[in-house]
Amino acid sequence: MHGDVFYAAGMVPTLPFGRTGHASTRVIFGAAALGGMRQERADATLALIDAAGINHIDTAASYGASEDRLQPFLAQHRERFFLATKTGEREGIAARAELERSLARMGVDHVDLIQLHNLVEPDEWEAAFAPGGVVEAMAAARDEGLTRFIGVTGHGLRIASMLVRSLERFDFDSVLFPYNHVLLTDPAYRSDVETLRTLCAQRRVAAQTIKALARGRWPDGDMRKFSWYEPISDPEAIGRAVRHVLATDDLYLNTTSDARLLPAILEAAAGELDPPTEEQMAADVEAFGITPLFDGGALERI
Repeated sequence: MHGDVFYAAGMVPTLPFGRTGHASTRVIFGAAALGGMRQERADATLALIDAAGINHIDTAASYGASEDRLQPFLAQHRERFFLATKTGEREGIAARAELERSLARMGVDHVDLIQLHNLVEPDEWEAAFAPGGVVEAMAAARDEGLTRFIGVTGHGLRIASMLVRSLERFDFDSVLFPYNHVLLTDPAYRSDVETLRTLCAQRRVAAQTIKALARGRWPDGDMRKFSWYEPISDPEAIGRAVRHVLATDDLYLNTTSDARLLPAILEAAAGELDPPTEEQMAADVEAFGITPLFDGGALERI
């Protein structure tokens, strides 16, 4: 046991999800993977994560058919899962309507966490926090019982500093940001992430990570069917990427939208979580041609 992280033989460890009172598995199922699936395959994927003991699902209104694919599973297993979704709206009325649609699509009367999706751009940030904006609307939805908690997420090299700014403006319960070895070789981004993690620890804000398995963008900007970026597929490299995140005691790993990689992720997370060395991670960068997804400029928007 390390701090508040609890381990069971062959199981994915759990960690209190900030101050929510829920002990979330440190691997969170990224339900974007369900967005383009038929229902039968979605059912099989959800059975896999259920069998592995995963107890936290993260989806979004914009993830294709993901919320619809979750509905049959949630009808039987809702009480066992911390359920999170996201709204990309910045204006309050539109965000409230999107949350209500999400609840209807999933067949639930509330979510555990509603997240402001990809709140990075300054103009959108100002709109979100303005009177009548999404922050005000989601706080009202929380008061009405449509959600229990509120979080904020984002992409790009600017997001860690923007999340700090968001936490200074509103008492969010969780954040979500990109985190992998190659991104953290950028000194400015690494410093921003460290500042964010320190603030999260002080305020008991849950810190979720994405893009742990990112190899890079598809050649020529091609959008493939599983993900907008190409993930690492080598099982041993996946294991090192997973341990790079989970060897710390404060981070969660949200799984990639390529569900074919779930077994390797789950196997790695249920094993020993000794951190890989810098040399091992650098060797993977060289061997698999891993490149940053973001550059602070042209590559900031997906």
